[in-house]
Amino acid sequence: MSDSANTAPPLLQRTALFDLHLELGAKMVGFAGYELPIQYPLGVLKEHLQTRQSAGVFDVSHMGQLLIRAKSGRLEDAKVALEKLVPADIVSLAQGRQRYSQLTNSAGGIIDDLMISNLTLSPAITGLASPIETLYLVVNGACKVGDMAHIQKHLAPVCDITPLPQRSLIAIQGPLAVMALAEIFNRPEMTKMKFMDNREMNLGGHDSIVSRSGYTGEDGVEVSVASSEAVDLTRKILSDSRIQPIGLGARDSLRLEAGLCLYGNDIDETISPIEAGLQWSIQKSRRSGGERAGGFAGSDIILKQMEQGVSRLRVGLKPDGRAPIRGETLLFATEDSTESLGRVTSGGFGPTVNAPVAMGLVAKSHSQLGTRLFAEVRGQRMAVTVVDPTFVEHHFYRS
Repeated sequence: MSDSANTAPPLLQRTALFDLHLELGAKMVGFAGYELPIQYPLGVLKEHLQTRQSAGVFDVSHMGQLLIRAKSGRLEDAKVALEKLVPADIVSLAQGRQRYSQLTNSAGGIIDDLMISNLTLSPAITGLASPIETLYLVVNGACKVGDMAHIQKHLAPVCDITPLPQRSLIAIQGPLAVMALAEIFNRPEMTKMKFMDNREMNLGGHDSIVSRSGYTGEDGVEVSVASSEAVDLTRKILSDSRIQPIGLGARDSLRLEAGLCLYGNDIDETISPIEAGLQWSIQKSRRSGGERAGGFAGSDIILKQMEQGVSRLRVGLKPDGRAPIRGETLLFATEDSTESLGRVTSGGFGPTVNAPVAMGLVAKSHSQLGTRLFAEVRGQRMAVTVVDPTFVEHHFYRS
């Protein structure tokens, strides 16, 4: 007999950097099943501005990392197989490049969003006897167990799926991030990498996977390193005065200002990539009329939405005044209308723009830029304006 009333809540997991976070004075919170830093003594606002103006380092080791290889040994077979699960063009993904996509369900909703890379990795990374060509995936921490089961279920007959639980993931973001890292580790070639380039690189004796990407809207990199080496690598990074540790609080406000979706808030299994404004991530070859159109879960619904439109869309929301509006706040057409036409999915204060920022799902009829809506906050209606969800310009390195 189960005694659920006396069942203790599941223990939060800790990343390899947990003790270092405490040493640095972090305030820890539960997130995606892990104890992670919400902020350091610098505080959320200053951490946010530090990242926009210089550079910050984030522990994102709760994210899942895995490899997908075809049992045939041919990388092309793994690419074709993965296209059955995601709407992105994986077949054309070049060596050393990374692409954003989504795992979709039969209703066209998003199981998770993820990054997919085409890499050749050495035995120092994989532990195998020789270098391998592989697809390298990074998925969200809260979804990684389900993602692994989903991928195994559909691809196991033709692919080997290998999780990498003993690797940590560290993001270094900001306009000075890449320059600082290139100097710290004497890796000038890092500055030549373009946005979404990904390669294996040794950083100060640590065999790493380095991608020029991130989720703040700023230039920067994400570094996968063996968990046993993560503390040493992070200490070396923080030895540079241009770089400060940054917590989840600033990570959220940074991505919100940049108009980037957070899984579980702005996208989930009930929201399609088209409703979320992510149609740009579906390349021509996978769209109607393309050489490999459809073929992924929910493709009939998603491709129809691309051609005929949707009834609701993700939009940016700019509140009047200085008071932020939070997720799940209902939106209305007028101050006294009783029928909601949407909801806020994420909201908070944007330190860079020095104003509240938000995004939400609204009826297409009220999604045009400049449309005035009303958010119901504590029984009062607050005016908001529909705007582009990108509140700050992206600074990804493309040239």
